[in-house]
Amino acid sequence: MSRPHTIRPLIGVNADVRDTNGIDFIGTGLKYVTGVIEGAGGIPVMVPTLGDVDEGGQLHVDDLIDRLDGLVLTGGRSNVEPHNYGGAPFRPETLRDPMRDQTTLPLSRKAIRGGLPIFGICRGIQEINVALGGSLHPYLWELEGVNDHRMPQTDVMANRFAIRHPVHLTPDGLFADIARGAGIEDNAVMVNSLHGQAIDRVADGLQVEALSDDGVVEGVSMPGNASFVAAVQWHAEYKVEANTFNRALFEAFGHASRRRAAARAGADVA
Repeated sequence: MSRPHTIRPLIGVNADVRDTNGIDFIGTGLKYVTGVIEGAGGIPVMVPTLGDVDEGGQLHVDDLIDRLDGLVLTGGRSNVEPHNYGGAPFRPETLRDPMRDQTTLPLSRKAIRGGLPIFGICRGIQEINVALGGSLHPYLWELEGVNDHRMPQTDVMANRFAIRHPVHLTPDGLFADIARGAGIEDNAVMVNSLHGQAIDRVADGLQVEALSDDGVVEGVSMPGNASFVAAVQWHAEYKVEANTFNRALFEAFGHASRRRAAARAGADVA
């Protein structure tokens, strides 16, 4: 029988659709894959973006959820289209990925109902919120009193993902508990910032876990869920091994995924 600490959970990582020379490719960033391996101790497997989850379709999502131990919803260059939450249409220049929306939004709902541990990052926090009935600010930087949270315009990767501002953790919330467990006593942590959208109306069932100084929702969890559901607006996956709090978030997600894997393997749960 497998021992819980030796079990490596199978963790799904969702994907984007991108056109390259007229050919559609499905893919995800290497840093998310590395985050799953180094941060969560899992085995990453890409979830293809086929856009037909609500109809059953080729993805066979119910079978997929039964076989996965966790799910990471990644960031992306595109934005969740407003029709998914009753908003006005995007401006023509706004990047979108309808196939991803049509895959990830219903996948999120089914995964939450199925008790699959979920960790959302950047676009991922927005997808969880919209999937559960919340809404988004599509052009965050145009709101009065809100800072510009978009990615710095530079070709230097380290500068794009540089630490930009603090977020304040909700006292006695999941994130604050994870921070204390990692030896962080301060209720504020420093994060990067690369997003143009953000949560507007928080979906029922979600709890705000982190806020920026200008009031932007930067983290959420789902306290009433039997498993682990958490998401952040920043890119926690970037060099996860070098950031104490981000690593602790991945480890908490990995622990929840490992518990599910151990239960499926018939092992004692650590």
